[in-house]
Amino acid sequence: MKNRIEELDALRGLMLVWMTCTHLPTVLSIYLNQPVGYFAATEGFIFLSALFTGRICCRLVQREGTAEMCRNVWMRAVRLYGYQLLLLAAAFVIEAPIAARGNRPAVHNLLNYYFTVGHSRAFIDAAVMFYRPPLLDILPIYIIFLALTPFAVLLGIRWGWKYTLSLGLGLWLFAQFGLKNVVYNWLTHAFGLRVPLNEMGAFDLWAWQLWWLVGLWLGVHWANSDLHFDRWAKKRAVLVPATVVAIGFITLRYVQLTTDLDFGKFAPLFDKWEFGVARIVDFTAVAAIAIRFRSLLKPLAVKPLVMLGQTSLPVFCIHLLCVFFALTVMGNKPMLTGWPAAVLVAVSFTALMITAIVANRRAVKASARAVAPLITLPPAKQQG
Repeated sequence: MKNRIEELDALRGLMLVWMTCTHLPTVLSIYLNQPVGYFAATEGFIFLSALFTGRICCRLVQREGTAEMCRNVWMRAVRLYGYQLLLLAAAFVIEAPIAARGNRPAVHNLLNYYFTVGHSRAFIDAAVMFYRPPLLDILPIYIIFLALTPFAVLLGIRWGWKYTLSLGLGLWLFAQFGLKNVVYNWLTHAFGLRVPLNEMGAFDLWAWQLWWLVGLWLGVHWANSDLHFDRWAKKRAVLVPATVVAIGFITLRYVQLTTDLDFGKFAPLFDKWEFGVARIVDFTAVAAIAIRFRSLLKPLAVKPLVMLGQTSLPVFCIHLLCVFFALTVMGNKPMLTGWPAAVLVAVSFTALMITAIVANRRAVKASARAVAPLITLPPAKQQG
């Protein structure tokens, strides 16, 4: 895409690096799990993906029409669904037999439902995205969000984003009070759903959809050159409260880690899976500070991070394979340490970079093939 902001690509690449370090069973996961307050790489990755998607959708509608926008987004969702099936095949065909030997408890726990109901039913339930094993539960939500994106964008463009965002906010509010359980009970009684609720993924789709919608909304504004984050972040009325909030959440985070602080009845405000409001506030505050000091952060947009961000979806899938591999070689150990951990991290990031390089080259070739028909030779002169 032309006019890409490399800092955003690098930021998405950083989110992938952060996510990989958090998921690999090494000491890095302890220090990099929510290190700057109460939000993780997931919030950033989902938000940035929605931001880019909203921008692309808006431009496609403006240049090529609604049908082309829908085709583009749905083809992308189908491609991601193919990735999900490949990941499930790797988990069920390669990892499950290894875990069945009984000396890989970490992998066995991830595939508990698979071992309970058998491979046939587990694969069918996973293929229709009701069964979402741990680590493989975020991609189905991403696919669902993508599939519904054309409707959200068209509703926002034609009727106003206030309706789309109001619906999203309403669903998020209901999610904080147990909408997921209500829908699950209805599906169980109406359609005989047999997958246990705890096997349907940790992330609450009804809560996280709001974050996707906000990203789409801002992406559409970006496409229309109506996204003035720089001006917004420079306002004293924004920067000062954002700084206070960010410092406060970072302090609270490390107080909790060192004293085992229990939030009690306020815990839902910080809940990751239900996407509590404290996480939204914290992320927004840190984002405002990052935008305000963008010039200082720009040198961090190094080429490897940019490449990872530009090919984020295949890289994300490879990172999951690396994590499964790590849990397999870990055996009965609670965590890998020393040189095995160092080798694991090095191998994982090498795999991510190779994936980014290959995917980037394929994208360049595909772009060249798309442009080639537009290059025509002058007609040959007639003889005689």
